[in-house]
Amino acid sequence: MKRISLNTENHVSEILIGETRLNISNYIPDGKVVIITDDNVGKLYGNEFPPFPVLSFKPGEESKNLKTIEFLAEGVLRSGLDRKGFIIGIGGGVVCDIAGFLASVYMRGINFGFVSSTLLSQVDASVGGKNGVNIGLVKNAIGSFNQPEFVICDISMLNSLPEDEYYSGLAELIKMGIILDNGLLDEIEKNREAILKRDNSILEYLVTRSVMLKAKIVTEDERESGRRMILNFGHTFGHVIETSGNQKHGFAVASGMVIAAGISELEGALGKTDVKSIINLLKSFNLIKKYDIPP
Repeated sequence: MKRISLNTENHVSEILIGETRLNISNYIPDGKVVIITDDNVGKLYGNEFPPFPVLSFKPGEESKNLKTIEFLAEGVLRSGLDRKGFIIGIGGGVVCDIAGFLASVYMRGINFGFVSSTLLSQVDASVGGKNGVNIGLVKNAIGSFNQPEFVICDISMLNSLPEDEYYSGLAELIKMGIILDNGLLDEIEKNREAILKRDNSILEYLVTRSVMLKAKIVTEDERESGRRMILNFGHTFGHVIETSGNQKHGFAVASGMVIAAGISELEGALGKTDVKSIINLLKSFNLIKKYDIPP
């Protein structure tokens, strides 16, 4: 297991990569606890959850809204959770966004932690303290910066992901290499077959390397006023493709990265060879999908 401390101005968040979900009780503080998850994760792993009240919602981006927050807040209130309570989000990116935001506003803010079950959330959504929900087609229009107490990245949970969910996470992993670490890109290319076979040892290594990169950026710029904006590479166009083109996040971001790289080439900031390398790598993992959105 690799432990990475994410240090911000007022908080230390522990990212535990390779830890098992079965040890979650070791990290939960005393007091009342509520688990937030979605129906899919509940069906797969619910019998392994610690004995706390569980609130579940319909999986998917369509649940990432204020109606879901209200529904969950009512359930948390009924459970008797007070200001000393604790929320655990067990699931992927949507669960982490929703559970983190709920914890940030319930009773004006209570502590929380995550068990991250998808590659997308392990390399991106669960790490860094950005929580929020959508308004209509506008992603993350309401949210907060609030760090979890801990994030457990259980690599074995990646084996249960549907193929498209797994590939969606690969796009964010590749993004981290493109913007911050050519060595990470080399490792991804070199271990392509092992990655496609979901080899746990290589995935643990790659997730660890990616989280270390992100933790460094977030430590420097928690509230995205400068350096952290680099993590949005591909997302400006990707969010439009995701919502209007009805694509999963990672595939949409992959296309967004291609568009952004093309603009960088036109502006003289990125060479043609580099653009071609980015496109070829994304294509090698079948991450580029067609979309039909008017300019």
